[in-house]
Amino acid sequence: MSKTKITVIGSNMMDLITNINRMPRLGETIEAPDFDLGFGGKGANQAVAAAKIGSEVVMLSKVGDGLFGREVIKNFKSFGIDTEYVEVVKNTTSGVAPIFVDKDGNNRILIVKGANAHLKPADIDRAKDKILGSDFILLQLEIPLETVYHAIDFGVENEIPVILNPAPAAELDFKYVKKASIFIPNETELETITKMPVDSLENIKKAAESLLTQELEKIIVTMGEKGSLLVSKDITELVPAYQIEPKDTTGAGDAFIGSFANFYAETKDILKAMEMANKYAALSTLNTGTQKSFYSREDFEKYFE
Repeated sequence: MSKTKITVIGSNMMDLITNINRMPRLGETIEAPDFDLGFGGKGANQAVAAAKIGSEVVMLSKVGDGLFGREVIKNFKSFGIDTEYVEVVKNTTSGVAPIFVDKDGNNRILIVKGANAHLKPADIDRAKDKILGSDFILLQLEIPLETVYHAIDFGVENEIPVILNPAPAAELDFKYVKKASIFIPNETELETITKMPVDSLENIKKAAESLLTQELEKIIVTMGEKGSLLVSKDITELVPAYQIEPKDTTGAGDAFIGSFANFYAETKDILKAMEMANKYAALSTLNTGTQKSFYSREDFEKYFE
């Protein structure tokens, strides 16, 4: 089977992960049991998931000129990701994400964009020859919106389907967003974007279906232990999650999206790709951290033998 090719145009972050028993109150200092440093950022996470599950991956991103930036590039290369267009921005810090994980595996995340804010539309045009021939372009919202919209138009012009993950949720211009082939929010992002309740499966369906009036083609809502929901004008279907006892859910959504792009490019069957991505995302919750918790193709297949 020939390798699928995925281009990720997006962010990278250094994750500063603190395990906590509880969040401190205002003005309070408490001891936390554990700290870890990891590679993250939604774009980088999705790129690594796609690479580890078997895709050839091209990454477009920006890093700072300090230690973190050098380590991010080295990390991408360790997964075989093409880093020709992961570029250094002088006198700028790399993006960072302080993450707080409680004892139930739930997380709270802050992000500081840093060099990610310098990824511009012109960077996409310069990388055109590298991007052409991709099965998918993956996009998120940790880079400037003008760059996201330009990437969507670039995909349309060059007949490359675009998957847009609207995270973190932002005010969006659907004139551009409707051109994406697949729109993948989680429940929280869906609620923010539609301003509709998502407190039940029925309400999640209604909120997702409301996006069809914006001319979106396909919407997939990722819902953690409830699975993933496909909504289009032809179908509304729930794909159940693979049930597992999670240790850390950080990065599970990115594991889903990166692996989904690979599985969909391989199988051309969206529901099958969602089922496989649900399993891949579930396995990512068995270990702490983001990218280092993602399974290789070999280990993924071995687990489900």
